[in-house]
Amino acid sequence: MGQWVGRGSGALASALAASVALAGCMAVDAVRAQDRPAMESGGQGDAQVDAGALDRSGLTYADLADLVGTASLIALVEIRDQAEVERERAPGLAPGDARLFLQARTEALLAGRSAVGESLTFLADRVLRENGRAPKVRKQRFVVFADPVAGSPGQLQLVDPKAMVPADPAFVERLRRVIATFAAPDLPPVVTGVRDVISVPGNLAGESETQMFVETVTGAPASLSVIRRPGMAPSWGVSWSEIVDASARPPEAETAGWYRLACGLPAQLPSDAFLQASGPARRQAEEDYRFVLEQLGPCSRSRT
Repeated sequence: MGQWVGRGSGALASALAASVALAGCMAVDAVRAQDRPAMESGGQGDAQVDAGALDRSGLTYADLADLVGTASLIALVEIRDQAEVERERAPGLAPGDARLFLQARTEALLAGRSAVGESLTFLADRVLRENGRAPKVRKQRFVVFADPVAGSPGQLQLVDPKAMVPADPAFVERLRRVIATFAAPDLPPVVTGVRDVISVPGNLAGESETQMFVETVTGAPASLSVIRRPGMAPSWGVSWSEIVDASARPPEAETAGWYRLACGLPAQLPSDAFLQASGPARRQAEEDYRFVLEQLGPCSRSRT
């Protein structure tokens, strides 16, 4: 199968021979990483999430939410042994990366719909060292975001080739919070667009209220409201129910609600969403929508 490096290379070669199908799947994994919701741009605002990471992982909240929402299981593991796959046998491997076949010991299952064994094997891509050699990851702890390989107990397929993150304590603590959020029964649905937009002027000059009904992948109701009052800063909020609540509040930073909106709303309102032909009403709605996007801030991602 190729040239293996590291301790126990003979055993690793035998193990990899039994999981050769995984290597061919890595090119598909690279494509899967591109299937995440496209990043929508926005300006700065009160509810904006810091684009930088809060720990040494270098991952933003959107990065973590993408991984948590994609992986069937998330496990904390310690690498026991490694072998390098020859480049010609590593489809889709990026220049400057090495593909490693890894044997790991399970330390904890952080999330998953089924149990995993103590011993796991999987492929992962890591950046080459300055000397052009593969990095040594033996005895290091990582969090892996993966799917089980059907019919092959103990084998995993990472959700993308680099879905293996060093298990820095701050990162693991932050990840646990994200996992808990996305396991909650009141998790907001995935946002897919905006429909049925209406803006109504008030009795006073400069007074208005705009309602924007949000489309979701499940069809569950959601809406945005923007209220403007003379002499006051505009206010906005989101309602994740059938009730259009004028007292709705914006989602807090680094929450599932923020992620659903910031990473799911389109860059501008679709032309067929307006329920009014009036030019002033449509312009007000467009202005209010831009305000919402500015308040949300960008859906920043560091992973490509």
